[in-house]
Amino acid sequence: MKKRAIHTCHFWFLDGFIIFINCIITELRSTKTILLLILSLPQMLFTQTRVSLATDASVQRNFKKDQHFWAFGQDVCVNWHFSTKSGAYASVCYYSNGNFKNSLSAIAKLPATSPQQIFFTNRAQVRLKQISFGWRYYLKGTSDADGSWDLYAVGGFGVIFGSASNVYSMALDTSLYNIPQRPVNGSGHFKRLTLDLGLGWETPIAGEIYFYTQGKVWIPTTEYPSRYLFVNNNAPFAGMISAGFRILF
Repeated sequence: MKKRAIHTCHFWFLDGFIIFINCIITELRSTKTILLLILSLPQMLFTQTRVSLATDASVQRNFKKDQHFWAFGQDVCVNWHFSTKSGAYASVCYYSNGNFKNSLSAIAKLPATSPQQIFFTNRAQVRLKQISFGWRYYLKGTSDADGSWDLYAVGGFGVIFGSASNVYSMALDTSLYNIPQRPVNGSGHFKRLTLDLGLGWETPIAGEIYFYTQGKVWIPTTEYPSRYLFVNNNAPFAGMISAGFRILF
């Protein structure tokens, strides 16, 4: 029964690895980037560097004022262990829609228009996906520990591929009223570069399979204006708590 469980877990992680590669090819449109990644993988995978695959379920919270929301998602991560204490990682994660509301107002263009101001609500949805690359270091224990729990830190850089949708609670006559420039009534996309920082705890459960929990934050480093976001300054500012399994090969 134990061997069967380990084989099942291997298939699960291989499926996760396939998802990881497909997401990278879908999101990274640059041919040069894809070619470099493909050419570097054999060197990474077939040297004495050990590789582990991880996948988890995650809860996301966006902390930015006027854009507070919860979302649920999954993270698939490849780890290259150059030593038992440290190594590189690459991850792909995606989340469900996060919902929130904004109170907006439209101002009359002419003094004779009545009413002079109309208040309405914008119902917004934001969905975030991210690709991240960085470094992983074990503060306690090692990547192949077979004893008690381990503690590790991660740090890297990522790219958020976001989508936003806005629906105004009422139709407004644009010939009579000035509509807010942000957020635009409709759907669109945006991107952000991020600094990723996290702390994780893990423990071996069977063979070379590990259970882990991790907390992580995405700190935006760019502020490309988007008409579909009510707030663009340091947004989105998201934190995640996740739990899942890692298998070491």
